[in-house]
Formats: sequence, C-alpha cells, structure tokens
Amino acid sequence: MESSQCVSRSLERLPFNNTALKKLPVDDSEEPGSRTVPAACFSRIRTLQPLVRPHFVALSHSALALLGLSAQDVLSDPLAPEYLSGSRLLPGSQPAAHCYCGHQFGLFAGQLGDGAVMYLGEVESGTHGRWEIQVKGAGVTPYSRDGDGRKVLRSSIREFLCSEAMAALGIPSTRAASLVTSDLYVSRDPLNRGQRIPERCSVVLRLAPSFIRFGSFEIFQGRDEFSGLQGPSAGRHDIRSQLLDYVIETFYPCIQRAHSNRKDRNTAFFREVMIRTARLVAKWQCVGFCHGVLNTDNMSILGLTLDYGPFGFMDRFDPDFICNASDKRGRYSYQAQPSVCRWNLARLAEALGSELNVAEAGAILDDFMLTYEAFYLSIMRKKLGLVRKEEAEDSELVSDLLRVMHNTGADFTNTFYLLSCVPWPEEGDSEKATLGPVVDLILQQCSSIEELKVANKPTMKDRELAMILSMAQTNPAMFSMVSDRPGVAQQLERMGRLKELLETDQDELKEKQRDDWIHWVSRYRKRLAKECDGTSDLSLIKKERLSVMNSHNPRVVLRNYIAQSAIQAAEKGDFSEVNRVLKTLEKPYSNAFGLESLDGPSACGQKEQKGRDLTVGYDRKPPAWAQRICIT
Repeated sequence: MESSQCVSRSLERLPFNNTALKKLPVDDSEEPGSRTVPAACFSRIRTLQPLVRPHFVALSHSALALLGLSAQDVLSDPLAPEYLSGSRLLPGSQPAAHCYCGHQFGLFAGQLGDGAVMYLGEVESGTHGRWEIQVKGAGVTPYSRDGDGRKVLRSSIREFLCSEAMAALGIPSTRAASLVTSDLYVSRDPLNRGQRIPERCSVVLRLAPSFIRFGSFEIFQGRDEFSGLQGPSAGRHDIRSQLLDYVIETFYPCIQRAHSNRKDRNTAFFREVMIRTARLVAKWQCVGFCHGVLNTDNMSILGLTLDYGPFGFMDRFDPDFICNASDKRGRYSYQAQPSVCRWNLARLAEALGSELNVAEAGAILDDFMLTYEAFYLSIMRKKLGLVRKEEAEDSELVSDLLRVMHNTGADFTNTFYLLSCVPWPEEGDSEKATLGPVVDLILQQCSSIEELKVANKPTMKDRELAMILSMAQTNPAMFSMVSDRPGVAQQLERMGRLKELLETDQDELKEKQRDDWIHWVSRYRKRLAKECDGTSDLSLIKKERLSVMNSHNPRVVLRNYIAQSAIQAAEKGDFSEVNRVLKTLEKPYSNAFGLESLDGPSACGQKEQKGRDLTVGYDRKPPAWAQRICIT
C-alpha cells in the first residue's frame, strides 16, 4: 500500500508550468457545446469526460522519460490510466483546448481548433526541458463541431506507433507516451461505406514542446474571397502580435536575442520556420513517408511531424503514391509534399500579414525549394554511402535510381537497405559475376508483371478517359492542350506503361528489370570509386560507407499492414502485438551482426536470413492483402 501511494505521488507531483495559458488570451466562457471563440488562443475545459474502465494498451518508455517518469512508475499506479486519459485531473494541470483555423485541401475552412484534444499543461522536467502534454480523444470541446471528441482504438494505435516510429527514425515529431483504451464505445464507419460499428474509445497522451501550428495564426484572417469564411479573431492584430511574441520568445530564443528590430526578428523567425519545414519534408521523402493531410492546421510552427491520420509509408516506390483514400485528386501525394509545404508557408506569411516585410517573405519562399533540395540530396548521398565527396552527378544518380525503382516496382525501404550489399569496386573483378548476387536480392523486392499491371491501371473514370482518347482522334489541337495538364498527363503515362506490360510476359519483364538494375548498380559502383582519392585508408572508407548507410536506411518502418495486424489483435483484446511492433520500431536501423557481415553480396544474403529474428518479419515485402487496406 505504501509503495502504491509513493508511486502515485510521482504522477501527482509532475512539475507543471503552464506558460501558454499565462501568456496568451484564454476563453473562460462556461457556455456548453461547440461555438465560435473570438479573441482567444485557448478555451478552458471545465468538465472532464471520463472513460469507462480505462486501461493501458502500451507505454513508450523513452517518451515517458521526457516527463521524468518511468514505465514502472506509471504501471504501478492504479490511477495512472485515469490520469493519462484525461479521466482524472492531474494536480497542476489546467485542461484547455487550442483555437486555430486552417486551409483544408486548399480552401480556407474557418475556425477548426482542438475538437478531440485536451491540453493538460506544460511539464518542466529539468534536463529534458518543458513539454506540453495533451490527451487526444478525451471528449468534446468548444471546437468539436458535430463530433463527439472521441478517438477509437484503431486510429489511436496508428498515432501512438507512428509518433514513436518517426522519433526513432530521427525525424522531428510530436511524441506519444501512453495509449489507453476503455469499455466506452462510440459508433464509427471505418471505411466510409455507410456501415457503422461500435468501437472502443481510446486516448493517446501526446507530448511536444508546443502544438502551435501554422493555423494558429490564421484565426486572425479576414473574410476569405473563395470560402466566404473568416477567422474567429479577424482583425485582432494585437493578439496576433502577442502570439507571435510568445512563440519567438519561448521557442526561438536565439532569434529573439539576436534582433532588436521587430521586423528583422520576425523575418529571421519566418526563415527559420521555412528551413525547419524544408528539412522535415526532405526527411519524409527520404524514408518514403506520406502524411496524407497536409493542411495548414497540421503544420507545426516548430517543424515537427504533427497529427497522424491517414499517413502511410510507401511499399512499392511510386512518386504518385497517395496514402489517404479521401484525397481523390492527389493533392497530398508523395511527390507533391514539398510544393504543398511551400504553399502552406505562403499561407503562414499571409496570416502574419504586416508582421512581415512582403518582399522579404517572398524571397524566403523563393528559397524554399532550393533549401529542400539541398537537404534532400544531402540525405540521399548518405543513403547511398557517398560520404567523402559531393559530385555534380549525384543528383542524376539519385533520380535514375528512383526511376528504375518506379519502373521495376521495387520496394522503397528494402531496396535502399540492400544497397549496402553492393560490393566495393575492385580492379579486375567481373561485373556480371560480382553484381549478379546483389541484383538477385534487389529483384526479389521488385513487382511481378501482374502487380505492375494493377499499379499502372489508370485511375480516371472510364468515361472521362474515353472522352480524352476520342479527343486525340477528333481534335488534336484541343487534346494537346488537355494532355499537358498534370492529372491527364499522369493518366496517359499510366496507359502507356500498361500497354507495354500487356505486350510482354513475366520472363521478358524479369530480364528487363535485371538489365536496368545491373546498369544502375554499375554506375553506382563507378561513383563509389571516386570516394577514394588513393591516399586514404580504403578499409576505413568502406566501414564509413556502411556505417552511414546503415544509420540512414531503416530496416523496418511502420507499414500499413504492420499497423493493421496490431490493430486487429488489439481489437480482440490482445495488446502484445502493439507492444512488439513498438519495440521493433524503436530500433529501425538495428543490425546486430556488425559492419563486417555486410561486406559483400553473399554475406549480405546471410545477414538478411539471420536478421529475420530481429524484426519478426516486419522487414519483408508486404503481403498481397496489404494492397486492400483503405485508410481515410
């Protein structure tokens, strides 16, 4: 009994210092239900909405440590599931919900806000700094609109696992410390097919230095000419200045100290947000991560990955990969992410308005793509083990690699991981004999002819496609204009590839895939040879190459089928798979056999076979059923 009380006090003594509520305007209204909230950045939550019999699904030891807690502290406390799900008030916490707006799929949507999230406060944990903690799925807030403020086990598992997976990959992200489920049920239609089912209410405890986002500054927006909507605090430039001061002083103190002129300070801040955003999206692209809903309200002002909904890690490489089944036009496709992030930064600049110099903000936006491309190429060089020199040919080498991956339907994660098996070029070695084994390994990650036929089937409706093809015959001038549009050009390209596939067979395809890969790997080895200038220790260069590749090419990522398997087990009451997946994702670059086992294709093959035990099959190509998973 004494031990339980002692442990309980460790949660009850979390050192809260809720600076956001002290420095920003708070709505104290006791009016119930959803409403427009003017002149405030937060709204107090007066009444908790407890779960029924809350219990833990999983805990992240590393995220809890950021709060100065251990998993043992939490698991030993009988009240912990209540505290960490927003069902019981933690001493020192001050429940609130954040007000923000957003551009959703390109249109200004007016007031949005934390419709299912409750801010608990900010915990100061010494060496780990200050962390804002939130519970996601804790019930209705003034921003819930027609929703019930609840999240279900399915979506909560995805957010919990991906938050921790991204952090382990070295990608800036909000964190998830705990996942609680309950015996409270809500009705949901998981596939948007009009078939509602009861699902368990669940809550994720999220951590970040701040959850302020681009959309936080859009509450001051005037009436939008397209949607006709405006922010709830339109024209309140005084509050906008207050929010901006808070963000810069608290989270960008170096910029605050370096500038006495307000406009110069704000310009430096906007540039730093641009740089962090460019770095973030470059890291996404280099692990094949697609966010799915890159609205301005899902863009962190600190450059963190924020709000995990219909995200997806690519399996087969496809630049047009769309992870969100609701994104019919592909606005947030994999290859669109950099340009969308730039577009969102432009909306942030508009929201900041007179706080920025228009010309300087425009110049910063113009720098975005160059900044992104520099980050992207720098990471890609590391993924290829090109660490000693930067050659002009590197960008084309990367582009050609992705083209071959696309044409052969290669698995993104596994192909990059296998590139460390490409043997170092030696004088007099036989190209065919040397490359054969490693190319065979890569070919195992490529798609069959039937898989490629499915992948290249046009997604445009048959009627629209027939009209375009008819136009090619009857009105070539009009067809020429229409075919240049990105969406149409993409469909025509798919048709061309499908036609080629229909005119070949599996053996011919495999031979072409082999030729394509031998050609690219040969080029890659020639580039590797340039890493050695003749004076350096070759064995040291080889080890450095493998070390860098193995720390930038993950062995395992949170593929949709892995998450789905964990979800299905958890929905039956078995949480062991969630915890097993979490343990695996916490070490995505794991290689227990050392650098030596990677030096050569035959050893690499042994490494692949032995290594299965480490990642319990999560590093394999996804099963066929994975293609049928629908995330909206």
